[in-house]
Amino acid sequence: MSKQEKTLTMTVLMTPDMANFSGNVHGGSLLKLLDQVAYACAAKYCKQYVVTAALDQVFFKQHVNVGELVTFNARVNHVGRSSMEIGVKVVAEHLRTYEKRHTTSCYFTMVAIDENGKSVEVPRLELETEEERRLYAAAEMRKKLRQESLERSRALMNDSGDDE
Repeated sequence: MSKQEKTLTMTVLMTPDMANFSGNVHGGSLLKLLDQVAYACAAKYCKQYVVTAALDQVFFKQHVNVGELVTFNARVNHVGRSSMEIGVKVVAEHLRTYEKRHTTSCYFTMVAIDENGKSVEVPRLELETEEERRLYAAAEMRKKLRQESLERSRALMNDSGDDE
């Protein structure tokens, strides 16, 4: 059996076209890159096309400057039947001083799909280290909270008569 590919790292130079009016990297530019990294990590893990089902707990801890190298560290934390939680940690690095700052963290739920857009089963996650077991347990808790939140939102929509 081949070793599971559970992590992916991507580094990108932040360029002026990514800037907002303050001269920092626009949050939307970071979100697009985060989605691409989560996609690549999930697809590499399950060897299938995937789609984004949810994005949780996006924390922009610090701004990112144009001209910094930004490294996206992605990891498969949890696997269901067809879904995967991908955690992404973002670290910005100043090119001249080599100072590194943890700027952003978030969690994506990605779902594997076939050529018809139907969900497909993904390989079970092999938990090999204590750290992987810890990340898996935390992901299980987030999954439960997501499901509870979704149920509450549906109940609110039904109570208000909205058909959205």
